[in-house]
Amino acid sequence: MLVELSIRNFAIIDHVTVPFEEGLTVLTGETGAGKSIIIDAIGLLIGGRGSVEFVRHGSKRAEIEGLFSLENHDEIEPLLTDIGIGLSDDSMVVIRREISKQGKSICRVNGKLVTLASLRQVGQLLVDIHGQHEHQQLLQVDRHLFLLDRFAGEHLNSAKEEYSTLYSRLLKTKKQYRQLSENEQQTAQRLDLIRYQLNEIESARLRPDEDEELTAEKQKLSNSEQLYQRVHDSHQALYGENQGLEWIMVAVNQMEEATELDPALKEVKETITNCYYLLEESSFTLRDYVENIEFNPERLNDIESRLSEILSLRRKYGENVNAVLEHASKIEEEVETLENKDEHLQKWASDLEAIEKDLAVEARHLTELRRKQAKKLTQDIQRELKALYMEKTRFEVAFHDHESPSFTKDGTDDVEFMVATNQGEPLKPLVKVASGGEISRIILALKTILASHEGVTSLIFDEVDTGVSGRVAQAIAQKIHHISTGSQVLCITHLPQVAAMADSHLFIAKGERDGRVTTEVTPLSEKEKVEEIGRMISGVEMTELTRKHAEELIEQADEMKVAR
Repeated sequence: MLVELSIRNFAIIDHVTVPFEEGLTVLTGETGAGKSIIIDAIGLLIGGRGSVEFVRHGSKRAEIEGLFSLENHDEIEPLLTDIGIGLSDDSMVVIRREISKQGKSICRVNGKLVTLASLRQVGQLLVDIHGQHEHQQLLQVDRHLFLLDRFAGEHLNSAKEEYSTLYSRLLKTKKQYRQLSENEQQTAQRLDLIRYQLNEIESARLRPDEDEELTAEKQKLSNSEQLYQRVHDSHQALYGENQGLEWIMVAVNQMEEATELDPALKEVKETITNCYYLLEESSFTLRDYVENIEFNPERLNDIESRLSEILSLRRKYGENVNAVLEHASKIEEEVETLENKDEHLQKWASDLEAIEKDLAVEARHLTELRRKQAKKLTQDIQRELKALYMEKTRFEVAFHDHESPSFTKDGTDDVEFMVATNQGEPLKPLVKVASGGEISRIILALKTILASHEGVTSLIFDEVDTGVSGRVAQAIAQKIHHISTGSQVLCITHLPQVAAMADSHLFIAKGERDGRVTTEVTPLSEKEKVEEIGRMISGVEMTELTRKHAEELIEQADEMKVAR
């Protein structure tokens, strides 16, 4: 959910910080006070298109920052990880966007600079904005299949996984077939190239880890004189006449006599004795090491020459010998494939035919499951429309059949939401529904059913209640509040019925600061909420009857919340 929003130098807003709560938050105020500007700021924050027109006159840049809580939101964490952003222990994300007066846009997530595309990916999982004329996902036909699948949920998971596995095989096999089907000249050129590479690598007769072994040996040979001197001197310090071991033996002998006088010294005597034998063994090891140190300039030259040859191969084929050998293994397979091109083409053509047959079976199975879920979705939407006094409106998930359906990552289905708002009328695409009031209710019905399946933490309704009144307004108010029980909902409204259902109420008004108009946001108390709803009912003049009506609306709303 959106916890807090800070806006600075944006349109007519000088500086405002808006706290948000769980549940339903309504934003009300006179037309032109800046309600939609706040929604525009949120839209920009989650990746909307920026413009220098958003920068307040006389300011260098517009700044928007939002704090989001991501508890119980599993989808966004992998996305944040992919773009190199870790999630804090308190599951909070801070998104910041700046737009300069030159039009330059800077985006940050948890302080890390990100591209606008990455910001948009994150933002789509955080906030879903639905305006009076632009309903985003629900009016985008290419999103309808996605929404149907989200609604179906686990009923499709197994079938989609099986289809996806086959589809990946199809793409891989098609790519192999296409690459091998290239013209003869390209094939011959490729074959010459990789044969040369393979011959060059095989001629070098590389061994796994050879470069590391040679580097270690080179290090030893390059420092053989220093090694000899250091190890020889160390051995002499231990085993020469009047050197370390001889004096330690004196100490051992003395301690043996001391132990006879005082048995309490036995443990110390044993420690000194053990140290003597350990040091003696180490001195023998040093002696053998000195005797085997190799002074071999010719071997050193050979190693350097070999490492130079290996370095040349590494520059072309891999970061180390093992990577070069792995490259050789791959091109050896490719050589075999190109040399036996016709056989492989025949095999892959056969594979393609078999995969497409299996894929068609899986696609049909997926379609059958989707059609069942589409019927259930239709029934659920019809029920919601009836509750919104649109019982004569028909909703249907249409499956457009094609003579030769093509395979996509989601199957072969072409799905579109269709609506008929009046009895006797044919079904039309949802995007072509004309009436503002009707489409608002249809969108609300869809959101009521789909909100819990879209995985978005915050929903914003920007005057979707336009064009309705009376009992329809009350039904819309109840639906919006119902959606807010599963998602945070922010709603700009002119309907007192919707405002009465709010869990928190923000009043947007124009003010004046330093001789300039600015937008101010004020959280309303219960008493102030009554006054504002009364204003929404009666207009400018507030009467005692209007106040009483506002109080009754709020009481009815509270009763509805408890009943639900």
